[in-house]
Amino acid sequence: MTGLSEASADVPPGAQLLGREWLGFDGEIATVRFEAKPLFTNRHGTIQGGFLAAMLDSATGLGALAALPATRTVVTRTLTTRFLKPARIGPITAKAKVISQTDRDMIVEADLIDANDVTVASATAELRILDKR
Repeated sequence: MTGLSEASADVPPGAQLLGREWLGFDGEIATVRFEAKPLFTNRHGTIQGGFLAAMLDSATGLGALAALPATRTVVTRTLTTRFLKPARIGPITAKAKVISQTDRDMIVEADLIDANDVTVASATAELRILDKR
């Protein structure tokens, strides 16, 4: 059994702000949808990078949790983010994949893809694996 299930409906406030919606895990790729809101725009009318980084942090964490047993959790140690194209208001889908894992650490990569199927940002997260308390 993985660390995520449909019962994970108690979405944290930050994830609620990002409009996070868990779409599923196919055994390799975790898929999450976010809603880039007008509130997230910068002076250029595109989504401010900090919101994209928060989406990537959330997606990599969920990707890790989907691959772990329900008794384990993760915390982010580093998040290396690459901004590739301007992101616009609207739905943004994240695809996250575990790249490597040991007993204590995990590396997860994620892409943010806009409604036009353009990858707007990507990230690599180094995560520490912990027992749930």
